[in-house]
Amino acid sequence: MENIYAAMLLHKAGKEITEASVTSVLTAAGITVDAVQVKALVASLSEVNIDEAIKAAPTMMAAVPTAPAAGNETKAAAPVDNKKKAEEDKAKEEAALEGLGALFG
Repeated sequence: MENIYAAMLLHKAGKEITEASVTSVLTAAGITVDAVQVKALVASLSEVNIDEAIKAAPTMMAAVPTAPAAGNETKAAAPVDNKKKAEEDKAKEEAALEGLGALFG
């Protein structure tokens, strides 16, 4: 997971994501570098539009149901009766997962 964080940090800084740059970030953070993992990450990210993957992430997070906090007695939202809307949401979620699947190899 640290490898992905290093790549995201480099992306945010506008730096090129290379094996050397990811290794440098990890080394500076005091993390033991696994060269094979770094190489696989860089190869996986070469064909990914990171900005698009990040934009898709909130969509996926909104689709994940969360349990109410202990002691919080809130009513559940009414179920959606519109099957078409549910199918469209499912298609969007699958598209987002495909994009992130490429990001995480």
